[in-house]
Amino acid sequence: MCRNITVLRGLEPPATAAEIEAAARQYVRKVSDIRAPASNNEAAFEVAVRRVAEATADLLGELSPRRQPPATVPPLRRGYRR
Repeated sequence: MCRNITVLRGLEPPATAAEIEAAARQYVRKVSDIRAPASNNEAAFEVAVRRVAEATADLLGELSPRRQPPATVPPLRRGYRR
């Protein structure tokens, strides 16, 4: 659906809550076509982000490990060097 949503499964170290929330926010922005919600939509937007983040965290916790790491580095790790 959206090629810009980062793959979080198989990251080492595992995806953080901030990375999961960022991916959820990206998804909700895409499906709602709202980049910055107006005050009358903000509560619904934030509830959606929270629910998607919770579902994503649950999914990542249940999936079997990947054999190879994702091809791209998540945006929140791009400035990080080991």
